[in-house]
Formats: sequence, C-alpha cells, structure tokens
Amino acid sequence: MDEEDKMRTRCHLLDLPWEDVLVPHVLCHLPLQLLVSLQRVSKQFHSLIQVYLANCRTFDLSSLQIGPSISKEAFCSMLKDNKVLHRLSLQRCSDWVTDKELLPVIGQNQHLQRVDMSGCVCLTRHSLVAVSLSCMHLQHLGLAHCEWVDSLSLRSLADHCGGLQSIDITACRQLKDDAICYLAKKCLKLRSLSLAVNANVTDESVEEVAKNCRGLEQLDLTGCLRVRNQSIRTLAEYCPKLQSLKVNHCHNVTESSLDPLRKRNVVIDVEPPLQRALVLLQDVLGFAPFINLQI
Repeated sequence: MDEEDKMRTRCHLLDLPWEDVLVPHVLCHLPLQLLVSLQRVSKQFHSLIQVYLANCRTFDLSSLQIGPSISKEAFCSMLKDNKVLHRLSLQRCSDWVTDKELLPVIGQNQHLQRVDMSGCVCLTRHSLVAVSLSCMHLQHLGLAHCEWVDSLSLRSLADHCGGLQSIDITACRQLKDDAICYLAKKCLKLRSLSLAVNANVTDESVEEVAKNCRGLEQLDLTGCLRVRNQSIRTLAEYCPKLQSLKVNHCHNVTESSLDPLRKRNVVIDVEPPLQRALVLLQDVLGFAPFINLQI
C-alpha cells in the first residue's frame, strides 16, 4: 500500500459519527474543563462540543474554573441550546454565578430534577422563584448557605414543586418556622431535609415536618439551638422510616428523647452519655476501663 492509499484509509477522530459515537460514548467521559478547552482547538471541535452540550442531561459546574480564559458570556453560550437538562450543579461557583447567567438556563429546562445552588451567594430570590415556576418535576434541591432564600421564595417552591424529595436549606437564616411548616404541608414526599445552623428553627418546625412527611429518612438539625425533646419524640412517633438524625450542638435535646430512636437503629451523630464518659476517661487514663453494661 503506497502513501496515498494510507492517507485515504487513515481515520480521524472527527470522522467518526458525532451523535452516534462521539457524543454518547466519548465526550460523556471527559471532564467539563477539557471540553471547554477542546472548543478552542478548531471550528469543527467547537461545533462538536456544542452538539454535546446541547444534548447533555447532567451539567456540573463545580469543576469548571472561570478565569481569564473563560468569560461569563462563554458560559452562557455553552448552555444556550440545551433544553434537556435533568441535573445542574453550581457548587463552588459562588463568586460568579448570578441571576443573569442562571435564569435563561432555568427558563428553558423544564425537566430539571436535581438542582444544586449551594454556596451561590451572588444569586437572589429570583433564581429560586424561577426554579419553582419552571421545574415542576424537581425532586432534589441544594440551597445550603444561600442566605438570600426568604419565606416568599420558599413558599413559591412549596406551591409548585410538591414532588420534592430532598432539600438542603442549611444556614438559610432568613427562614423561620412559618416558612418551614408551609413547606412540610405542601411537600409530603420529603425523604431528606437539612435545617441545620438556623437558630430560628424550633419544635414547631420539626413537629410539622414529622406529622406531614411520614416517609422522612434523613433529618439534619445540627446547631438548631431551640429544638427540644418534645419535637424529637414527635419525630420518633410519626416517622417510622427515619434512618439518620443529626442533633449535634442541639443542647436542649437529651438522651431521653434519643433513646427510642437508638433502639430502632436510627443513626444519631451524638453518642450516648455513657459512651461519651468512657471516651473522656480514655483520654484521661490512656485506656478505657471495662464496664459491664449487662443488667
């Protein structure tokens, strides 16, 4: 075979079928940062990446480095043609994602099931309202440390996203009992809920969640200083599927309310008093004394 024949038979990457081979079997395994870089290789590569981005269902921006080589406008162009997103993660993009970039993406992706905006401090309540109005099929939502979340935007979410299964509103300190109770009454399918690091949360919120969300499996109350034994007992009574409870730094929650949950093998992030005492003794003595716990 002469050199000319070899050139004819040589196969280039871009000669492979794009939508049947490259998009579903090659590009889907590449990190987003690499895909962004590939766009600058040639016009053909740019067109290929645009085809991929227009059809991808999961878009994770947590690994994307926005800097001198990538502008906000470039980010917007990456998703301008996508209308099939199911999952969108904006974690660790808190220093640049604003409503201006996010609202168009949310508005044209009505099939989103999972959205994580945790830590995005540059957004406003308008983004959450947009999610609630556009994403009727939403099941999982991350809003940890989004202090812009207020009662009105959470109520909008509850009114329009009744199929919500998990929500993380850790450190959303504008929220009080009335908003959380409203959410519990509307979103009866909740299985995972974090109310952590919010001093406004009281027994009223926890009891409303327990009575309405009977399928609850995970609840995080870390640092909810006003939560007491009364609501933990209600939780034990109404939530038979509970698997995990976090009450660290809940100083008004004692073993009397936690013990019934321990007997059901619920994983609790604070140790029983006797176990804590043994740990302290081990620190002081250098070994754990043997104590027969059998009665």
